[in-house]
Amino acid sequence: MRGLEAEFLLDPGIRFLNHGSFGACPRRVFASYRRWQLRLERQPVLFLDREHEGLLRRARAALGAYLNADPDDLAFVPNATHGVNLAAAGLDLGPGDEVLATDHEYGACDFAWQDLCGRRGAVYLRRPIGPPSRSRAELAEALWAGVTPRTRAIFLSHISSPTALRLPVEEICRRARASGIVTVIDGAHAPGQIPLDLTGLGADFYTGNCHKWMMAPKGSAFLHVRRELQDRVRALVVSWGYRKPPGTGSGSRFLDLLQWSGTYDPAAYLAVPDAIRFQARHGWDSVRSECHDLLRRTLERIADLSGLEPAYPPDSDAFAQMAVTPLPESLDLAEAKARLYDEYRVEVPLILWGDRKFVRVSIQGYNTEADADALLAGLRGVLRTSRVSGSSPARGPGSARS
Repeated sequence: MRGLEAEFLLDPGIRFLNHGSFGACPRRVFASYRRWQLRLERQPVLFLDREHEGLLRRARAALGAYLNADPDDLAFVPNATHGVNLAAAGLDLGPGDEVLATDHEYGACDFAWQDLCGRRGAVYLRRPIGPPSRSRAELAEALWAGVTPRTRAIFLSHISSPTALRLPVEEICRRARASGIVTVIDGAHAPGQIPLDLTGLGADFYTGNCHKWMMAPKGSAFLHVRRELQDRVRALVVSWGYRKPPGTGSGSRFLDLLQWSGTYDPAAYLAVPDAIRFQARHGWDSVRSECHDLLRRTLERIADLSGLEPAYPPDSDAFAQMAVTPLPESLDLAEAKARLYDEYRVEVPLILWGDRKFVRVSIQGYNTEADADALLAGLRGVLRTSRVSGSSPARGPGSARS
């Protein structure tokens, strides 16, 4: 796609269709990351003692412009799960309070909420909202039906990890604000995959990864908190930011608490502006559109191969550059995944969600039609063996899921 394959460091011997798991960093962005690391090692005292805050301020300015957010409301964190933990810990939850979520959420974040609610006597409710094929309006109604007088917070993915579904965060944030309910949005897969306007979105807490679809180095993410709620945030590690005298540090207690927990390497954060520039240089709106089109065609081909109904309408906006499509219920996912990699050299996740099985396909700017062809060849081989052993998938709603 636009000859971008050479811009990345990925193994050319692997058909990489799993950008959604950890991302992939372009060569020139990775080179920037290494330059920052070298600069740190050449004079660590100058870098960390005297330059650190100013460098982070410039990186946050670039990120804020990209996300339409005030840079002073953004703090860098290592990953979105870390951001969810920070947001959750900042809520004043007590016995009987409820945190409402969906059954499409990322497992690690489910664990974080379960642990916090268990310690405080609150209740974490994962409400089933139906399959990905439902419209965003239907999904919003299904989730909101779970709101009670005890609901204190709503936790919602912007784009779901297990189902790659774009969830109705705009509508839920609007309703929650009007009802005095705090919103915590897990945007792990959103920044870079879809245009993002944090000011317009209106979430109370929004955390997103830079190392996935924004293509920054691993270990770069952000937490955005509305100004009036920033005094609730407590760093997970108590360090110097708790005792910064007035007029020193960043000028923001929110940033002082989160930007410095002790010696660390900020190079991944400082390379985020280079990832943003990489997208601008390559006309990323057009790249995203081309990726979506290739993904849509690939989903249609897999549905024709499997005989199973698509997870969502192929021409819908329910997915962007990552999507799932069903696989037969009888398929052994572990064996199939191993065969796809070992025999066909295709890296792609096979997912169990509820009682349904899916393949989750990511299409990034480095992917081509040849990658889709390789995936189809691998699935064809795997499913042929599955049918011989007695599996005969038939088209029909509810046949498979992950």
